[in-house]
Amino acid sequence: MPKANVFNMAGQQVGEIELSEAVFGIEPNQVVVHEVVKNHLANCRQGTQSALTRAEVSGGGKKPWRQKGTGHARQGSTRAPQWTHGGIVFAPKPRDYSYTLNKKVKRLALKSALSAKAAEGAIVVVDELKLDAIKTKPVKQFLDAAGVTKAVVITPEVNDIVVKSARNIPGVVTTTAKILSVYDIVNAKQLVIDKAALAIIEEVYA
Repeated sequence: MPKANVFNMAGQQVGEIELSEAVFGIEPNQVVVHEVVKNHLANCRQGTQSALTRAEVSGGGKKPWRQKGTGHARQGSTRAPQWTHGGIVFAPKPRDYSYTLNKKVKRLALKSALSAKAAEGAIVVVDELKLDAIKTKPVKQFLDAAGVTKAVVITPEVNDIVVKSARNIPGVVTTTAKILSVYDIVNAKQLVIDKAALAIIEEVYA
């Protein structure tokens, strides 16, 4: 059964905790993880790119020279794609790149990503992630003491104090137990999970 070290807010290891085999102990499916990350990046695309075709570029109504007898190649418009200031061939237009995946696929990818992190020993559990005020320094000190660099900090529910304290630290992302992103997990080196959030993850995804 996979295990993770438990730390207090001072960054000291205070014990170990066993992780759920159903969530953190499966054989990671790399193909599914790749599909979900690709889907996430596609859904993030704005799709607002736009260029003009030869029909939309202003000008070019007059034939540049007569059809025959000039020695030039025949031309019908100065806005054809081969001309400077001409239109773009198959010009990109605004479009929606998003698409949906099955829930089972997304759930398997999430379990695979969590299991991969557990296998690497990259999960840090905090007995209670609690701050008295919005301050970056104690969070940074805790992460340094626990040997955490680029991480996703997972809380049981939205905690404004933790979010605002951690958002200024490069490479640190905060989220809640019920809104986990496979992309964020794969992109991070470690997961910092509140003990209460760990219980929610195991209950929801087991």
